[in-house]
Amino acid sequence: MPIPMDIQHASKEFEAFLADARDRSGLATRNQTYTMTQGVLQAFRRRLSVADAIRFAGVLPPLIRAIFVAEWNPEEPQASFGDRESMIRDVQALRRDHNFSPATCIDDVAAALRAHIDERAFDRVLAALPAGAAEFWRV
Repeated sequence: MPIPMDIQHASKEFEAFLADARDRSGLATRNQTYTMTQGVLQAFRRRLSVADAIRFAGVLPPLIRAIFVAEWNPEEPQASFGDRESMIRDVQALRRDHNFSPATCIDDVAAALRAHIDERAFDRVLAALPAGAAEFWRV
């Protein structure tokens, strides 16, 4: 079997995603954008069960999927989908001294991600996740 195309082009597609997220957020660097993306993914993951997180990871592009599952402690207590402001603070808490995520960070990553995935498959998975999951990624 040949290597799947999404794996063959993972780096190129990830760079395109980062550029899109950077431009949407107004951040200056790839590193700042990576931290914002990682923070958004971790904030979302904290609000899912392990089974739901695995289901969600399955619709992500390979490198974004790797960021989503990296440094995961499945024993961490599950947070709830609360108000947007508290979830944004959760994103901004990652590497606080080196995190420049704007107040629009979740929206910026959501819009960039949706531009680089199969949105129908993404929305299908979100519909099967707990209340609040689809709203988190709504653009």
